[in-house]
Amino acid sequence: MRAGLRISLVIPCHNEEQGLSALLPRVPQDVDEVVVIDNHCSDRTAEVARSMGARVIAEPRRGYGAAYQAGLAAAAGDLVVTMDGDGTYPPEAIPALVDVLLERNWDFLSACRFPLQDLAAMGPTNRLGNTILTWTVAVLFQARIRDSQSGMWVFRRALLERMRLISTGMAFSQEIKLEAIARGARFGESHIPYGLREGEVKLRKWRDGFANLSHLFRRRLGLSR
Repeated sequence: MRAGLRISLVIPCHNEEQGLSALLPRVPQDVDEVVVIDNHCSDRTAEVARSMGARVIAEPRRGYGAAYQAGLAAAAGDLVVTMDGDGTYPPEAIPALVDVLLERNWDFLSACRFPLQDLAAMGPTNRLGNTILTWTVAVLFQARIRDSQSGMWVFRRALLERMRLISTGMAFSQEIKLEAIARGARFGESHIPYGLREGEVKLRKWRDGFANLSHLFRRRLGLSR
C-alpha cells in the first residue's frame, strides 16, 4: 500500500520460470498483491510464482493480450502496475512511478524505456521497430507517446471500466494506451531503466511488429472493433 492505496502487480507469463525467480524477490513491500498469469506455461512458472506468494491465474487463450485481460480482471488493488515476467522492467521503480502518478494527478502512467541506459538490452531491429510503431501512433492518432510499446504501466483500476480492450496479442500494449487517451484519461510517461531479459526470448519481432502496425491502421479506420 502507498498513499493509502492498494497496489496490484500483474505479470503475464509464458514459460518465465527463470525470470520470475529473479524478479519476484525484488518486488517492493508497497505492492499488496502479485497476480501472475499462467499463459500455457510448460515449465515451473506457476510453481515458482506460488512459492513466492503470488496469486496464479490460468488463462487458456494464448496471447499477451489474452493473458492481460485475465490478469487485469483479477486485480483487486486501487492501482494496477504491470510488467513482463522476464526481468527487463524494474520492480524497484514501482514506488517512484506511483508517486509520479499521484503527484501529477494522472490516471495512466506509461513507463518509457527511451533513451535506453543499456543499448545491449534491446537489439537494433527491435529499436527500429519501436521507433516505427511509435511514430505511426503519433501520425495516426496525434498521441504524444514516446514509447508506444512499453509493457510497464501504472494506472487507476477504475479506468478499466471505461476502456474497451479486445486485443489478445502483442498489440494490447499499444491498445491500452490509446484506449486510455481516447477515454479522456490524464496520461503521462516517466522514464525507467530497461534491462537484459532472463530466459528465452518470446517476441517474434517481424510477425508481431507487422501485426501491431496492422492493428494501428485498422484502429484508425475503425476496423479493429
